[in-house]
Amino acid sequence: MTETAESAASAASAASAARTAGGHASATGATIELDNLTKRYPGSRDPAVDSVHMEIKAGELVVFVGPSGCGKSTTLKMINRLIEPTGGRIRIGGEDVTDMDPVKLRRKVGYAIQSSGLFPHMTVAQNIALVPRMTGWSKSRIRSRVEEMLDLVGLDPGEFHGRYPRQLSGGQQQRVGVARALAADPPVLLMDEPFGAVDPITRDHLQDELIRLQHELHKTIVFVTHDFDEAIKLGDRIAVLRERSHIAQFDTPEAILTNPADDFVSGFVGAGAALKRLNLTRVRNVEITDFPTVTVDDPLQEIFNKLRGSGTNEILLLDKRGRPYKWLRRGDLMRAKGSLARAGTLVHDTVTRDATLRDALEAVLIDNTGRVAVTGRRGEFIGVVDMETLMNSVHEMLEADRLEAMEHQHELEEARAQQTHFEQEGDGGEKKA
Repeated sequence: MTETAESAASAASAASAARTAGGHASATGATIELDNLTKRYPGSRDPAVDSVHMEIKAGELVVFVGPSGCGKSTTLKMINRLIEPTGGRIRIGGEDVTDMDPVKLRRKVGYAIQSSGLFPHMTVAQNIALVPRMTGWSKSRIRSRVEEMLDLVGLDPGEFHGRYPRQLSGGQQQRVGVARALAADPPVLLMDEPFGAVDPITRDHLQDELIRLQHELHKTIVFVTHDFDEAIKLGDRIAVLRERSHIAQFDTPEAILTNPADDFVSGFVGAGAALKRLNLTRVRNVEITDFPTVTVDDPLQEIFNKLRGSGTNEILLLDKRGRPYKWLRRGDLMRAKGSLARAGTLVHDTVTRDATLRDALEAVLIDNTGRVAVTGRRGEFIGVVDMETLMNSVHEMLEADRLEAMEHQHELEEARAQQTHFEQEGDGGEKKA
């Protein structure tokens, strides 16, 4: 299927869903059951997807990860019948949808793809409004829905309403694509490598946004990626797939990291499993502390006085929207000579509450300040997480792993001792006989 066709399918899927949802109260997630799902292409000896059995719980975010060509995207697209299965059954919310009219099926399913799928000749508002407009909503209702969806994905409606996709960054396009996919409030959202075409920092922030949205909306999300670190960060459960979508392991990220099923899964986990576990803990789970701040509108003398009275050697300069802008030190202010234009060090990276501890650790190392600024959904400053907090969390995690390993070893030794005891008793009984 071409990218244009996928874009149209994505919009059509959302439009169909809007006819059902009608823009009313938010729908909850629905279970997805794949029973012996198979896809064979004419002329191919082996199936592309071979007898997949899987149950995905309502409100769960499940990630398909596997090598290129293993069938993960094909399996995803069979769920909403963008690719028609040649065998097996699909159930959504307990309803068998395998033989349902595909348009009716897509009333239950949202769809987001890597290139965002936005129509380039439409503005941001028109792209999001496409769904409600096709279903006959009033202009005032459409306008309200567009603003609601832009706000949901962290974009200022006043700023982005009239822009065209070409005027957006890759990350902003992806946010709008997700907003359109969710505009119809489907219980199921399929995402086919949606963040694969953006830079690493933008991808981290988009991942954080998806985690935040899932906390608010509780959709059932099936997400395809080739990046195992992304799978660990996002997934409630991960399906590691072999060729033809054979399931090597389907479990929680923690279980896969600590107990991979075989060498194939171990290959995906790779080296540094302990470090990867930092992806299992969020910034919101550790202490976020306050930090002295000033704004670009504050007089220079007032900034200097606040820094001198703060008890620290550094202060955070916020822009006019309250977003982290620069780290200022005493020496910077001494050299400022009445202007902050060239003073201080730019804030290179920030994290949200939904970022992982690994994201935070990388940001601390990049900024080289010993801390990272934590921001809200619109980039506003909330507080900081420092290196000491992160290292304490790492040590606690490693200690917990050590104790768990000791307990496991103790259980193994007890089991061996018990087995030896039973064998000795058996030998004694035979000798008496």
